[in-house]
Amino acid sequence: MTKPRSSVAALRPPPPLRRCRRAGGEMVKHNNVIPSGNCKKDWQSYVKTWLNQPARKQKRRIARQKKAVKIFPRPTSGPVRPIVQCQTLKYNMKARAGRGFTLEELKAAGIPKKLAPTIGISVDHRRKNKSLEGMQSNVARLKTYKAKLVIFPRRARKVKAGDSTPEELANAIQVQGDYMPITRGEKRSVEVVKVTDEMKAFKAYGKLRVERMNQRQLGARLKKVAEAEKEEKK
Repeated sequence: MTKPRSSVAALRPPPPLRRCRRAGGEMVKHNNVIPSGNCKKDWQSYVKTWLNQPARKQKRRIARQKKAVKIFPRPTSGPVRPIVQCQTLKYNMKARAGRGFTLEELKAAGIPKKLAPTIGISVDHRRKNKSLEGMQSNVARLKTYKAKLVIFPRRARKVKAGDSTPEELANAIQVQGDYMPITRGEKRSVEVVKVTDEMKAFKAYGKLRVERMNQRQLGARLKKVAEAEKEEKK
């Protein structure tokens, strides 16, 4: 026979219901409908307008004009910068402007590293050249810049070695906008090849495994050959 339920267990109150919280973290009071916050935000009070855009545009244009007059005859775009490749595997095929030319590039172009910043060439002593093609392109960029460079003397009456001639100074103009912009290379064409039976029969995965094993066993095999030659000499 089963034992009868105790009166204490029968009179035990049910567990309290979980109350929902509002978006702000405040408890819902009383037995009301859960409020919907997406219709009570008063968004018209938080709209921000930008009516000063035309004035800001004019202000920036006037600032550029003042800067061009202040730095005359130097180019308005600043010092010339090298061409480098973007980082990571995703973007390393794209070229962009770097921080500065390396010391090796300046040396190959015949420009002293202390003179370069004074004639509008940015220098980065931390960057290292890891590509011969990239270094050659930057050296050619420096030589092109050096050929077109017009150096004004510090004092008009005192001309030093390396300064441009009076005829070049008279014809010099200030370069507006980008100077020696980075041109994107031509889009690479995809070559379509017909799949042959030899290509179908080739086991790429097996070839990789065999070459990996050969690389791992290279030291042991060389050691074995050296020991065999040593025994033959005895």
